[in-house]
Order: sequence, then C-alpha cells, then structure tokens
Amino acid sequence: MDKGPLRLGTRRSQLAMAQSGLVADAVSQVTGRPVELVEITTHGDTSRENLAQIGGTGVFVTALRDALLRGEVDFAVHSLKDLPTAQPDDLVLAAVPVREDPRDVLVARDGLTLAELTASTPERPVRIGTGSPRRMAQLNAYARNHGMTIETVAIRGNVGTRIGYVRSGELDAVVLAAAGLNRLGRIEEVAEFLSADTVLPAPGQGALAIECAADNADLVAALGELDDPFTRAAVTAERSLLAALEAGCSAPVGALADLPQALDFARAGGTSTADGQVVKEMRLRGVVGTTDGSTLVQLSTTGPVPETYDQAMALGRELAAEMLAKGAAGLMGERAL
Repeated sequence: MDKGPLRLGTRRSQLAMAQSGLVADAVSQVTGRPVELVEITTHGDTSRENLAQIGGTGVFVTALRDALLRGEVDFAVHSLKDLPTAQPDDLVLAAVPVREDPRDVLVARDGLTLAELTASTPERPVRIGTGSPRRMAQLNAYARNHGMTIETVAIRGNVGTRIGYVRSGELDAVVLAAAGLNRLGRIEEVAEFLSADTVLPAPGQGALAIECAADNADLVAALGELDDPFTRAAVTAERSLLAALEAGCSAPVGALADLPQALDFARAGGTSTADGQVVKEMRLRGVVGTTDGSTLVQLSTTGPVPETYDQAMALGRELAAEMLAKGAAGLMGERAL
C-alpha cells in the first residue's frame, strides 16, 4: 500500500483548520501515512452575504467536493451540519467520528447568562448576534415565553470576529456552537451553555464528516476505522428529518437525537447507563419556526436505538411527517434542497 502523504482538503478558516488537524492526526494513526492539509477556499468563505441569500445549502462544501472529484485531494473534512442531505454517488461519507458537544452556547458581555442580560438592561432589548435563522426562531420564541426583550442581529464571520462584536460593545452577546469553541480551545469564554430545551441545535451539529471518492476502497476502509456507530445513527436520524422536511442547512430547523436516560455512552457492545443498564431507545427532537419566534412546531419521538442506516432514516422521516402535519412546511419560507 502507498505510504506517501495523503492530501486532506479543508476550508481555510481557523476552526476548519483546527478540525482538520485533529482528523489528520487520527488518519495518520490508522493508516501509518503522513497527512498534509490542502487549503481550499469555498463560496461561503468569500461571500459576505447572509447564508440564506447565497443559497445556504452546500456553500461551504461544493469546492471541497469538486477538489475530491478532480483528484486534487484524497479526502475532505466538513462540519456535518454544512453537508447537503443528498449524497453524490461518486463520493462516500467514509466516517463520522465521535461527536463533540452539540449544544449552542452564549458568549456575553461580563459573562452574563441570557436571564441576567435581560434583567440588567430592562430599558432596552438585549442585542444577540447570530447568522442562523434556526437560532433566531428559538431565541425569539424563548424570549416571548419568558417575558424577555431581545433583538436578534444577523452577523457573519469567524469565531473571533463574532466574539469581537461582544468585546467591542456592539452586541450584548453572540450564540455559537460549543463544538467549535472546544476545538479552538476557547470554551472558557462561554457564559452559558444553552439547553437543547431552549435552543435545539442544527442537524449534525458538533459532528464532523470525512468524505472521499467512492471508488477508493482502501481509503474508504481505512477512514471507516474512525467511524462512531452511535454518532452516525444519531446524525442520520437528524438529517433524515431535515431531508423529509425538504429544508436546506440554512433553514430554521433544529434536530437532536440523543439517549436521554444514559449517563454514560459505552459505544462498544451497546450504550449503557452508569448502573450498567443497557439503553435501548433513542429520542429524536425536531423544531421549525418563524424567525420572529411567533410560531414554532416542536415535536419529539422515541424509538429503538437504530442498528441500521435504514432504521435511523425511518425515525427521522416519521417525526418529519408529524411536523408537516402540524404545519411545519408553512414556517420555513422558500424551501430548498
């Protein structure tokens, strides 16, 4: 087998490079080959427009996939939440490693929580920055339900730029993914971890996707050693819900599959709680809403922990059907996949 370096395609952002560096180390361990990072600029990196305006779905992915298909890189690393739900026939999702914390977090002035922020400025709305319609919808709904006055402000930029809006006083807080801050070593800047009951994360949030050419059987098998079966089952259910809603990754849709009764994740031979009881059920929660928070469709379902890809897909489709029956389609605006 070739022992030359493997070429890993990655976006140029600090977070993407950090994520890809972690994967590169793991791939070197399982293959015995060095891995070099190949930086690729995507449309989502160069455009300053709102993600929904430039298409949302695939804007961070297409250039990486094109490089794979041209043979310029051997495999690519994506944030799974950025991947369109339709998988190209000539590329394969070879591995979904163990998921990071999927929650959203608040980075706020003076280290204040959301409740403390609103209490400290009763004379004006609390200004919270996010580029995500999903976050806007749920934050605004939460504020309405708890008598808070907030203003969600659309922002773009990398993690440092977004936190800079808070440090400069332009915004009171920003909402970011816990996983990104963990991977950048900046988790200590978090003022509050937002419960999934408050803000349900994006489908696939916290997970990475390792993709390569489908016809490279040796590499597919090697990368497959990094795959985590529970993470793949969970994100498959979440992304199946997204696909069945016919919503793109920039739509105001949240989803999270988890094991609510598990205190430990023992992924070899099943998942068990701290007292050793095997967990047999997975919960899938989904939400879609208008960005002003005036209307949300929020439902959940529980089923056996999926043992196959088809079972995970079915769990997502079933919940999506219930959400559509409750009017979810009318809350997403123009739908695109």
